[in-house]
Parts: sequence; structure tokens; C-alpha cells
Amino acid sequence: MTASPVLVVGDANVDLVLSGDVVPRFGQVEQLLDRADVVLGGSAAIAACGLARLGVPTTLAAVVGNDDFGRVALRALADAGVDTSAVRVDAVLPTGLSVILSAPDDRAILTLPGSIPTLRTDDVLTAAERCDPRWVHVASPFLMPEFTAGLPGLLGALRGRGRDLRVSLDTNWDPSGDWRGVTGALPAVDVLLPNRTELDALSAVADLSAAGVRVVVKDGAAGGWSAGLDGVRVSVPGLSLDVVDTTGAGDSFDAGYLAAIAHGVPDDRTRLRWATVAGSLSTRAAGGTGAQATLDELLSAL
Repeated sequence: MTASPVLVVGDANVDLVLSGDVVPRFGQVEQLLDRADVVLGGSAAIAACGLARLGVPTTLAAVVGNDDFGRVALRALADAGVDTSAVRVDAVLPTGLSVILSAPDDRAILTLPGSIPTLRTDDVLTAAERCDPRWVHVASPFLMPEFTAGLPGLLGALRGRGRDLRVSLDTNWDPSGDWRGVTGALPAVDVLLPNRTELDALSAVADLSAAGVRVVVKDGAAGGWSAGLDGVRVSVPGLSLDVVDTTGAGDSFDAGYLAAIAHGVPDDRTRLRWATVAGSLSTRAAGGTGAQATLDELLSAL
């Protein structure tokens, strides 16, 4: 199966995933953990790895620092088969870091943005010239407010290159709680990939149907569903597995859906099946990329 190339744009960082008794109790209380893992993080980076493992030629445009965490991130991306030529190394700022307090049914995330917000429009345009993508996926725009302010113009410039290019967006959470920072870009987005909570927040500030965007929703253990402009809703369950860690499962869901498109899968129900299987299988190990499916594993599970 020959897949069309995808350019992923957004965050690359390192995650420190802590599991066990992770609800903090102040007052100098010491708590013992079950597990601690240092893994590749960032919604864009995890989605890029998922796409590459599913046989999609994938380039990541992001920024890391010139430090040990940056080298860990670059090595993990390269090991997964991601083209890292568009990952810029900042000489001053540190690589972003997220501390994830992972409980069986929920998690909390503490993030140091570091170099993440310094991604530039020119970084993406240069990457697009180099890899000539048919799809551009943008992740974590709220971590890059200056970049995101110029996102409508960037997406217009990418579409103006004369290619049949399509765009997807996974906003992830908005730490400011405002959610309006991406509304100007929505008319240039073909597929929006929120979870249910993010969908509710976005729907409160934007008319998604008027924006003309297909909404593909990550619904946790229930799987996922999508709704197009015709109002037809398609739902697909996830797999029943022994879950180790849900970190990055939504990004692997994104990768599954976009990989199906890149491989030429024409119908949305099958694309959703790719997404829910990829998201489910990613929960078998700690971190977002430790158990991401290969194409053979995904097709076998289907």
C-alpha cells in the first residue's frame, strides 16, 4: 500500500509519565509511585510517529531545545521513521516538558512550553516545499499563540500552492480557557479532531457547521464518531484491552484516521475503524508511542 505524504505541525517535547498514587498532597507529604517513564511527548510528535508506523511518509515541523530532552525527542522520532529535517533546534530555550499524573480513568498534565511556542510560519512553508504533502495536520495550537494567530494566512498559503491539499486540526486543551484562538482558522480546516470535552468548549465559541468542517470525535472507551456537513453521524467502538496508559491515545487515534486517508480508504466508517483501533492499541504501554500499532498490526486487528 503506497500512502500519500503528510506534514504534521506543532509540538514536540518529552513526557514524564507518573503512575500510581499521583494525586498530590501538599504539606511535604512523600508519596510512592508505581512507575515513572520518560517518553516522547507532544500531540504533533506522537501523531507523527503513529503515522510513520502505519506506513505513511511523515514529516514533522516543530522546535526542540539544544539539550538532552531535545536529543531524546529527535532520536525517538527518527527511530519511528519520522522525517525530522523540519524540526528546528533552538539554541537558547529548553525543550518542552510535560509531567503527566496518570490515573486509571483520568490524568492531569503540567507543561513547561519551553521551545514549543517558537515555531514559525516559515518553518512550515519550508517543510512543505521539501516534502510536498497532500495533507497537513496541525496539533496543539493553543501552546503556540503567536504562530496560531497567523494560522489562517499560513493555511491559505499552503492551499495556494496549487496542490489538492487538505488540512486537519487537533486543538487539544486550551490552558487559557478562552478557546477563541483557532476560530479564524476553522474555515480552512477539513477535519477537526477533538475529544468530547474539547468539542463542547469549541462549540460554545464557534459554529462548526458554518465553518464547513467534518468533526471526528475521540470518545474514550466508547471509541469515536464523526459527523459531516450532511449531518450523518457514524460511530465505531474501540477495542476491549487491558489498558496500561491512555497518554497519547487521542493522538494515535488521529494518526489512524489520517493514515486511512493517506492510504486511500474512501469511506468514513472504515477510517474511523482505523482510528479507534490505532488509539486502542496505543494504550498497551506507558507513554504515547511505546505501543503504537504498525500497519500489519492494525490491519490484523481490523
